Amino acid sequence: MYHIYLVEDDTQIGRILADHLSKHGYEVTQTKDFANVKSEFTQLAPDLVLLDINLPHFDGFYWCRQIRTDSNVPVLFISARTDEMNQVMAIENGGDDYITKPFHLDVVLAKVKSSLRRTYGEYAGSKEIHQNVHELAELFSYPDRNEIVFSERRLELTKKEFLLFQRLADRHDRIVSRDDLLEALWDEVDFVDDNTLSVNVTRLRKRLADVGIVDAIQTIRGQGYRLNVNWKDTNS
Repeated sequence: MYHIYLVEDDTQIGRILADHLSKHGYEVTQTKDFANVKSEFTQLAPDLVLLDINLPHFDGFYWCRQIRTDSNVPVLFISARTDEMNQVMAIENGGDDYITKPFHLDVVLAKVKSSLRRTYGEYAGSKEIHQNVHELAELFSYPDRNEIVFSERRLELTKKEFLLFQRLADRHDRIVSRDDLLEALWDEVDFVDDNTLSVNVTRLRKRLADVGIVDAIQTIRGQGYRLNVNWKDTNS
């Protein structure tokens, strides 16, 4: 279970947020000592911080800077300040996202889940941390288990399928030649030829389509392939 540290001086908003997040499986601790947010954060060692800007004693920007002196935990600002300058300041002071009041509870929940996935490489609700995780246009890949995750749908690939996807993803901004992809698939045990590449490209396209990613692998005639990361979730 992930632990969320909630720093919000509006008791009603704090209670509503805490109840909603707790209902979805998170442990939530609300601060009661606004003069010692940093020390309380250090003691709790939470997985994510929801931080208001207008606070007693010191504002949220100050506390975010203090947290950043020894932690990279996700910090999501929640504020009634809607102007762009405050959003810029939130990012410049170490924040990861910015949610404006009034907010929809499901939006907060979605942003919390997204931040936890990006940081810990797993779905919210699991405490397992995978350091070896890559993100590309909201798609997450896990080399340690040949798996990708898109829109909370998991797809386990074969070793060759994953190697092919990873090579395309690493160079998504340019065309990858067939020779380059063959090199990525090279195996001293299994024979790899041009036909093997074509079969794996076709299979990978179908596997990606199964999780809602269509036409991601573009064929560039006479040159090779390119990964189009402007994908849309066709299963949503």
